[in-house]
Amino acid sequence: MIRIITDSGCDLAEALLDRHRIHIVGLTVRFGDTDYLDRTDLTIDEFWEKLLGGDVTPQTAAPSVGQFTDAYERLQAEGADGIVVLCMSSAISATHQSATLAAEAWDGIPVRVIDSRLVSGALGLAVLEAAEAAEAGGDIDGVAEVAGAACAATSLYATLDTLEFLKRGGRIGTAAAFVGGLLDVKPIISFEGGAVTAAGRVRTRKRAVDDVLDHLKGLEGTVARLGVIHSEAADLDGFLADVAAVHGSEPLVMRIGPIVGTHAGPGALGVVYRMA
Repeated sequence: MIRIITDSGCDLAEALLDRHRIHIVGLTVRFGDTDYLDRTDLTIDEFWEKLLGGDVTPQTAAPSVGQFTDAYERLQAEGADGIVVLCMSSAISATHQSATLAAEAWDGIPVRVIDSRLVSGALGLAVLEAAEAAEAGGDIDGVAEVAGAACAATSLYATLDTLEFLKRGGRIGTAAAFVGGLLDVKPIISFEGGAVTAAGRVRTRKRAVDDVLDHLKGLEGTVARLGVIHSEAADLDGFLADVAAVHGSEPLVMRIGPIVGTHAGPGALGVVYRMA
């Protein structure tokens, strides 16, 4: 069987990872002088407590080449016939580079590394599709093809409560037009070309959330798979009800963890979707 590896920026819940036998390689989160391996040394709850309760801006670091080599060795030992790796966008993280370098030096079972050009739940949706293709008995080339197509057809559209955390972390990309006197707006972002892109800005939270819902309404009939991403958003329940009404079914809910949360900050709310 082909096995799937992704990184901890995918924001998939542990239950889904276990159900589909998806292996996670964790990034590192640093608070001050202390490093935490995401999903091993630091839970989502602990991360948000540290971020919201302190004045230290965390930093994130990509996994090492050795971490990916260890993952390849582990899955080979578990009987995998091949491995497909989906990493968060190479435009915002060196994770893809580490996975690729490990694969180039690897002399075991076949490994295919895919630069998803995505992040957070958008990456998570593509990872799930790849895992389903592997479970259906696809060979490594077939699973890699499904994964690549899923990545190309998946998007993210969200509002942040502030751009302050993106600014601090240097991940603001082409959304830099928001910075300066506009830090008090409610930014609308998308993810294009593998990086954060400015999609709009409004003055109130309600208008920002309505904009995300309007975007989803404009996709009616074209969405094959839908998820909601959030980071401690107080208005999550109402948003989920509105999304279900627009889409006609319950979306997959994904709580933003340390890697994306470091840069998105609290209050992020949005949709990720795979186009049909």
